[in-house]
Amino acid sequence: MSKTERNQEVAAAKAGMDIKTARKYQAAGKLPSELRGERIWRTRPDPFSEVWEQIRERVKASPGLEAKTLFEALQREQPGRFAEGQLRTLQRRIKVWRATDGPAQEVFFSQRHEPGRLCASDFTHMTELGVTIGGQSFPHLVYHFVLTYSNWETAMLCYSENFEGLSEGLQNALWELGAVPARHRTDSLSSAVNNMSDLEEFTGRYKGLLKYYGLEPERIQVGKANENGDIEQRHYRLKNAVAQELLLRGSQDFASVEDYQRFLKDLLQRLNAGRRGRLAEEIAVMKPLPARRMESYKREQVKVDSGSLVWVDRNTYSVNSRLIGERVEARLYLDRVEVWYAQQKVEELPRLRGRSRHRVDYRHIIDWLVRKPGAFESYRYREDLFPSSQFRMAYDLLRETRPQSASKEYLKILELAAKQSEARVEDALRMLLGNGAAEGMHSQAVEALLVETGRIPAVTSVEIAPVDLASFDALYRERVQ
Repeated sequence: MSKTERNQEVAAAKAGMDIKTARKYQAAGKLPSELRGERIWRTRPDPFSEVWEQIRERVKASPGLEAKTLFEALQREQPGRFAEGQLRTLQRRIKVWRATDGPAQEVFFSQRHEPGRLCASDFTHMTELGVTIGGQSFPHLVYHFVLTYSNWETAMLCYSENFEGLSEGLQNALWELGAVPARHRTDSLSSAVNNMSDLEEFTGRYKGLLKYYGLEPERIQVGKANENGDIEQRHYRLKNAVAQELLLRGSQDFASVEDYQRFLKDLLQRLNAGRRGRLAEEIAVMKPLPARRMESYKREQVKVDSGSLVWVDRNTYSVNSRLIGERVEARLYLDRVEVWYAQQKVEELPRLRGRSRHRVDYRHIIDWLVRKPGAFESYRYREDLFPSSQFRMAYDLLRETRPQSASKEYLKILELAAKQSEARVEDALRMLLGNGAAEGMHSQAVEALLVETGRIPAVTSVEIAPVDLASFDALYRERVQ
């Protein structure tokens, strides 16, 4: 009988069950769930009993095989025998077999982190977030650094996984911290780890960088990203945080790269704000920084060839023709290349991304191109000599109207851009192209417009007012009526 009710009938009614059922549970002294036995019989025949040994052997030989792949193979081998609704049965049976009799799976061992002992870093692609600069796509990476104990992190924009990015990013992180941990872990980056044919595990430049800061190197096995799980997890969380912040911002477009960098810096400061306590524990046991930063650029001694070109890090750059035949020092930074001669910087150029690229500045060679206009038409790097679409359209128009002297006229226009102002020449070309008079396109006309600067109108700015959708509703109502 219930301890709170007068009799069994009242207690059973309140529990929503029959009085006989209530008496059975009371007599057994067990809950209903404890009385239910395990079902060990099948309610229907096993459709895979005859082929199970074959399936099991296949899964043993190739553990990565999925049940769906095996099921589709059985349907091809024995047409009409297996129905689509039986896939789930096969998936459950393979799942149970793997858990009870299958091969042992790889075990991942969580690690205990000690303050100030380990930092990890890696490059990660950010293009998937859809960030644009001035409306243009912005493919890029970040060098991502994290302390494994406190999860303090920082990130730096970069465009390729090279040593200059690794050196600049690592040093930026250490100097922002103001201290140096004991060890640095990286994956098999070619900028840090030698290939298998080299007896030394780490590259000389990477070892020199870590030695300068007193860091001990660590690396993970090739293809074992889970061994660098701290930084891989932070990659995921950082990208998710950036994506959320972009949604709050309401736009993925930034006016400039600098604006985007400030956006990332502000976000990282907020993420690190809650880690100050554990970070203080790390700082307390870290080593001090050296007196100054280490040079993060790479030096290459190169000779300027007869085309006024240098070959630097497997890319081609032009320099002033005065340097032809001389040996110069190229200093490769993360985002630029400096050219030094006689202890003086003579050029600073944007660094090219990738390999076998070229950047030829028309200002370096225009003097001799004007003297040799015949070389322009078949010049290997001719496309680099069109600073903007206006220059390209002007050259195409000259080829249509003055095919015999098109190269000569265009090079004179390019010379005006080099010696006066590229922006002013571009404005003049825009005006001549807009007039629609093809015969008016020549170097003398451009020069005349440069003299009369006031005649060049400003670039037309077209503003489109937002559309009021209510007007469409009004039109619809009028049509219905």
